[in-house]
Amino acid sequence: MTLQTSISLTLPEWIEAEIESTASYPSDLEKIELVIRLARLNVERHTGGPFGAAIFRDPSGELIAVGVNRVVPETCSVAHAEMMAYMLAESRLGTHRLNEKGPAKFTLASSAQPCAMCFGALPWTGVQHLIFAARSEDVERLTDFDEGPVPRDWESQLAKRGISVKQDILRSEACDVLSLYQATHGISY
Repeated sequence: MTLQTSISLTLPEWIEAEIESTASYPSDLEKIELVIRLARLNVERHTGGPFGAAIFRDPSGELIAVGVNRVVPETCSVAHAEMMAYMLAESRLGTHRLNEKGPAKFTLASSAQPCAMCFGALPWTGVQHLIFAARSEDVERLTDFDEGPVPRDWESQLAKRGISVKQDILRSEACDVLSLYQATHGISY
């Protein structure tokens, strides 16, 4: 067996046709509408799990990168929507930390509360604002996903690192996508 020395992860082909890369999303509501749309399309097109995420530059709302869950199609346990968005945003900006090159502010929008892995990576991304729709208890209640151990005081832990949190934006709509995934017998891992 030959040792593998590189990896390539990709988003589904439909992303480019469905998402206007030059669009601006100034409000939190617009950002969450986008990531829920990504999650729904990912389920409807059978290209991954029921999660969408995106990174935006603030205050303009410039879209930097999007991500959808690609764990099963890419055979990669870390190919969560948030992780894909982090990696693609860093690649686009040419930095390992989004705010490394100056005082720019960035928002991570996610269709669901970040799981233990995506939460763990957040402090090192350079994101200053986290917004999301469904809560982790919604994900676990409506699907067979295990969101992993996140500290009870996760919100204050992020605040200590300069990351603000806003949750429950279009929560019901995000829960509908989770229910759709479960109803279509999507794979949970």
